[in-house]
Amino acid sequence: MKKILLSLLLFCTIQTLLSQEKLGQPFFTGSANLTFAVNEHYTLDPDDGETFLIPSAIFFRMGFGYEIKKRVAISVNGGFDYHWNYAVSAFPTYVSLKYNITEDEGDNFFTEVSYGKMWRPSSNYPNGNYYRIGLGTQVAGAERWNTIVRLDFHRKGIIGFENNRLDSVSLGIGFSFF
Repeated sequence: MKKILLSLLLFCTIQTLLSQEKLGQPFFTGSANLTFAVNEHYTLDPDDGETFLIPSAIFFRMGFGYEIKKRVAISVNGGFDYHWNYAVSAFPTYVSLKYNITEDEGDNFFTEVSYGKMWRPSSNYPNGNYYRIGLGTQVAGAERWNTIVRLDFHRKGIIGFENNRLDSVSLGIGFSFF
């Protein structure tokens, strides 16, 4: 991870020194995602007050990266995940590659893939791998702030857990600052 971070920093520095035209720009990003599960106690009877979907996990993410020609972005990220249905918490650290499918006056529709390591704070389960793929939209905001809305699939490799993994789909809102 240190080598990737150093390489990214070196690339940004060389790019700034040698480039006469603006190739890209660095950014900072953050988000909060909520995962929903099907309520086991849901019935079709509308009088029982039960909802079909209930929140089951929350994820917080922060990272920084470099966007190249408003089309491709590479970032290094970290976060905290808590799945309260399973009492599982994790600290994923990962690298992401984002591709803007469309771009219109600062608004983007994008896809993003991530791969990294998931660290576990307890000894109930060992550390594992972390994978993510998702779609989202970035809406240009005032000055350098942008709003991000995303739908992501997360896979955490946890040996000893059901099928040695924990899969989830989340809906998130976040920001990017250029």
